Amino acid sequence: MLNRSVAPIRHDIQDITLVQPDEVVFKNGLKVFVFNAPTQELVKAEFIFRNIFEGSENSLLHTCASYMLKEGTRTRTSAHIAEEIDFYGAYLMPEYSFDQTALTLYSLNKHLGSVLPVVHDILNNTVFPEAELETYIRNNKQTLKISLQKNDYVARRLFFKSLFGDSRYGRIPTEEAYDALNREDLMALYQRQVQPQNCTLILSGNITNEVLLQVKELFDVQWLNTGESGPESGPQFPVFAPATVSEERTDALQSAIRLGMPAVNRVHPDFPAIQFVNTLLGGYFGSRLMRNIREEKGFTYSIGSAFASLQHTGFFTIATEVGIDSTKATLIEIEKEFKTLRETPASDEEVTLVKNYILGSVLGSIESVFSHADKFKAVYFYGLDLSYYTRYNEVIRNMTAADVQGIANTYFDYDNLLKVVVGKMN
Repeated sequence: MLNRSVAPIRHDIQDITLVQPDEVVFKNGLKVFVFNAPTQELVKAEFIFRNIFEGSENSLLHTCASYMLKEGTRTRTSAHIAEEIDFYGAYLMPEYSFDQTALTLYSLNKHLGSVLPVVHDILNNTVFPEAELETYIRNNKQTLKISLQKNDYVARRLFFKSLFGDSRYGRIPTEEAYDALNREDLMALYQRQVQPQNCTLILSGNITNEVLLQVKELFDVQWLNTGESGPESGPQFPVFAPATVSEERTDALQSAIRLGMPAVNRVHPDFPAIQFVNTLLGGYFGSRLMRNIREEKGFTYSIGSAFASLQHTGFFTIATEVGIDSTKATLIEIEKEFKTLRETPASDEEVTLVKNYILGSVLGSIESVFSHADKFKAVYFYGLDLSYYTRYNEVIRNMTAADVQGIANTYFDYDNLLKVVVGKMN
C-alpha cells in the first residue's frame, strides 16, 4: 500500500531523447521533414522560406509580404480563403522572423485534403491586391503612431537601430517606409523567395501514407521553381561601440531601459554555458536581477535578460520599465549585479537551482510531437542536428561556480553594453 507520508525518490534529469524526423527531398528541391505521431489527429504543416534580400535590406517588405500572403490569389479573395479554412476548422497563419518567413497550417487529419489546395494556391498564385495593401499600410501607419507614444517601443527601436544599423536586424518601420511599399516590389520578392528550392516543409502529427501522397501530389508534381532564389548573403553590421542613448520625455511617468550588445549565436560552443549564466542573472523569475530590482528595491514589476540567437549574429539584452525617479538607481543596481557576477563565485545552492530550472524547462517543453519539431527547427537552420541538445544538457549538468565566473568574465561586461533610456534619466 502506498505510504503518502514518504516523499517519492528524487532523480536528477539526465539526457533527453528527441524524435528524429524522416527526411524526404522532392524533385523540385523541397526538403520535407516528417515527425509522425499516429495517435495525434491534428496535422501541422510549416512551409518555411529563407528570407532573401537584394540590395537594401528592407525587412519591412518581408513583413508586409508575409502578412499579405492570405490576402488574395488569382482565383480566391481573402474572404474566400478565410471561409474555406474556417469551414473545415483549420487554422492558417503566416509568420515572419528576422531570418525566415513561414506559412503554417493546422488541420484535422481527415480534412487535410480539403485545405491543402488552398495553401498550394497561396504559394503559387498570390497577387497582393492593391486594396488590401492600402488597408495594410493605413492600419500599420496608425499602429505606428500609437506605438511611438510608448516608451518601451521607442527604446526597442533605438536599441536595434544602434546595434545593427541599416541591416535587416536594425531597420525600423517609419511612415515613409510604409508609404514606399508597393505591389511591384512585393511580387518581385514573392517570385524570388516563395520557391520550393528555397523552402523547408516540416510535417508533424498523424502523417499517414495518404497524407504524404497528398503533399507530394500538390507540392512536388504541381509546384515548380519559376526562378532562382539567389545565393545566401549575410548582412553588414556597423562597428559596435558602447554608448548611452537617451530620449527625454517631459511627460513620462516611467523610463524604459534597454541594455545590450552584439554576442555569439547558437553555433558557438560556449552558447549553452552562456545561457546558464544569463538564466542566473536575469533569465527566470528567481534570477538575481528580479530579486534585487523587483523584490528588494521595488523599482519595477518585471526585469529580464536574454541571449538571443539570430542566423548571422546574436545579441544580449536586458529590458525593464521603472518609475522616473528610479532610472539612475536601477542602472546602478544592474551594474552592481554584473560586478558581483564577475567577482564573487555563485553558491553551490544557486548553481544547482539554476541547473534544475533549465533542465526542467527543457523537459517540460517537449510535451508533444509538435514540440519535438520546434526543437528540430531551432537547430536545423543553423546547420546543427539534434545532438546539439545532448551537448547542451551535458554542459548544463556539469556547470560549476568556477564555470559561471569564467563565462561571466568573458561575456558579461557592463562597461561594454549599449545603454538605451527613454523617459527621464533622473
